[in-house]
Amino acid sequence: MDGAELTYVILRLVLGAAAAFCSILVWSKTRDTACVLLVLGTIFSYIETVYYILAMFGMTAAPPSLAGGISAIAIFISSLPEAFYISAFLVMLAGKYGR
Repeated sequence: MDGAELTYVILRLVLGAAAAFCSILVWSKTRDTACVLLVLGTIFSYIETVYYILAMFGMTAAPPSLAGGISAIAIFISSLPEAFYISAFLVMLAGKYGR
């Protein structure tokens, strides 16, 4: 691993941890459904980052892969943050414009 790649990994871990920490602080202050979904999306985004880095170092078990050699776990973990973000925005839209 060269210096640029190491910088990328460290930056991604540090910023992801800061975002997850701040989102947990927000979670403790609010119980709004849309906000909680955004927090969960941020936390799962950090989990995706950690999983990606562990996989990059070869520290994850090799689960059965789907077509194209991508594991089902990687697809599931990488799609969770976007699913939570979509849900949060739909809840916001339903709350603001659904009345």
